[in-house]
Amino acid sequence: MKVLLVLCAVVAVASAGCNILKRYKVKGQWAEAFGYGTDRNAFGLALWKAIFAQAPDAKNLFRRVRGDNIKSNEFTAHIQRVLGGLDMSISLLDDEDTLNAELDHLKEQHAERRIPSNYFTAFKRAVMQVVPAQLGRCFDSSAWDACFDVIADGIKS
Repeated sequence: MKVLLVLCAVVAVASAGCNILKRYKVKGQWAEAFGYGTDRNAFGLALWKAIFAQAPDAKNLFRRVRGDNIKSNEFTAHIQRVLGGLDMSISLLDDEDTLNAELDHLKEQHAERRIPSNYFTAFKRAVMQVVPAQLGRCFDSSAWDACFDVIADGIKS
């Protein structure tokens, strides 16, 4: 009976939240999905198409970087800045102190721009579409769901 109880406790801990195993899994899957060079441009374009398909009014937040034309040089540069921040945040998932410092920095940037929290939901949905499209059946939705929330919750105002 004790063995069963211990086993249940281990399973509960392993499946709870964005634990260290899920953090490593997300890091590995991100590295594979995000790719290199021009693959990153295609990935970013797919991500922002998915965001704007869900929240077309979000384009208004990106007038300064030509959100009306996601293929413009200005918006392409913006895509890479956003992906750079996401890449850094995912890379730091296993270093909580540094991750929290990065998320605090991103939180300040998003607060200045008054980004409503519903757009974080659209961003998450887009990530949860684009990353599995890159990975296929290897995608761990439970790990991504939990660990993406750590990042998004750390940035939301």
